[in-house]
Amino acid sequence: LHRQAEQTCRQLVRTQEEHECLLQAAVEQAEGLQRNLRSAEAVLAERAAQLKDTQAQLSRNKLLIKDLREENRGFAVALQAAELKQKSTDEKNQLLEEQASALKQLIGKITPASLSG
Repeated sequence: LHRQAEQTCRQLVRTQEEHECLLQAAVEQAEGLQRNLRSAEAVLAERAAQLKDTQAQLSRNKLLIKDLREENRGFAVALQAAELKQKSTDEKNQLLEEQASALKQLIGKITPASLSG
């Protein structure tokens, strides 16, 4: 009975040592997982900050694009007005050239008549 008690005691001690080893391994694994989790959280926080910066830049770019579109609309209106003014100027110039040509013809007719008369 005494020998059986000793064997049981030794077996309990071995079992307890095995459990302590398993517990130590589990603690170390948990610590490793915590480190990995903290590292992943840091990476996620950095990525979130990058995304926030990118989103802010996109918002600024959208405003710039909106401003450029409005400015381009203004330029298009100004260009259209300048084209209309150019067309009007070309028409007036054509009329003046026709009048100048008619005057030259008239002067050409008048001058020989006045010299001969």
